Amino acid sequence: MNDSNSEPGSSGQYFTPSPEVDSVRQTVPLQLPDFSADLITDRGVFSASAIDVGTKVLLTESPHPPSDAATIVDVGCGYGPIAVTMAQRAPGAQVWGIDVNERARALCQENAAALGLQNVMVCAPTDFPDDLAIDRIYSNPPIRIGKAELHKLLDGWLARLAPDGAAYLVVQKHLGADSLARRLSDLGFSVTRISSRRAYRVLEIQPGAAQVNLAPARVTDLEPPTDPARPTEPAGATGPASASGPATTIPATTDRLDDDQPTPVSQPTEEPQP
Repeated sequence: MNDSNSEPGSSGQYFTPSPEVDSVRQTVPLQLPDFSADLITDRGVFSASAIDVGTKVLLTESPHPPSDAATIVDVGCGYGPIAVTMAQRAPGAQVWGIDVNERARALCQENAAALGLQNVMVCAPTDFPDDLAIDRIYSNPPIRIGKAELHKLLDGWLARLAPDGAAYLVVQKHLGADSLARRLSDLGFSVTRISSRRAYRVLEIQPGAAQVNLAPARVTDLEPPTDPARPTEPAGATGPASASGPATTIPATTDRLDDDQPTPVSQPTEEPQP
């Protein structure tokens, strides 16, 4: 979740457990090469007026789940575009939509049911079963909750990956994608940038041999950040995307989230933005 927000003010933030803004439901189209759906959204949830650009980049650029994947998790599911897409792509897997926002969880469950996707489970972070190893994570993480909370969130979920599991995250470059990748590499994860489109990075994170031991404790609900100011509407327009470059393995270096400098390795070439 990169630059879109539901409403200004803490009572309308998408990471608020119980949004106080009035409900105004609408339908937005999700259109992918292999899947399309009309999804119900509402005020008080992430990117309510259109599918977020970063979410669409993740869904078009990340690899589909393997046929033997048993547990797939969408961390920060919102109204469910990632969860329902993965449930359609991996009908034999159990797909978990995780969100602190009760309105978002209800919408995700409603959208999955409307599409006949019986393999979608939706819950709050604290209700996810402790004993489940995760085969795949797909997430547009809530970057603007702040560095400390984001690190806590990602560390908790990545610690649950199965030994042969993988996570796919989409993050805007100017919101710290490269420094986040380097931090995860410093922790011993194998981190590969598999795509760079429209200023978004798609990162593949896999457990590494030198991985720092992160305890897979129950993931707690996030506290709202101290500075909740964000733009009020999603960047819903989808124009032509720049070509993806080759995958790039990220070396270990410094731990910064607010670093807007280019990573000191060869990068995919990006065309000028329209």
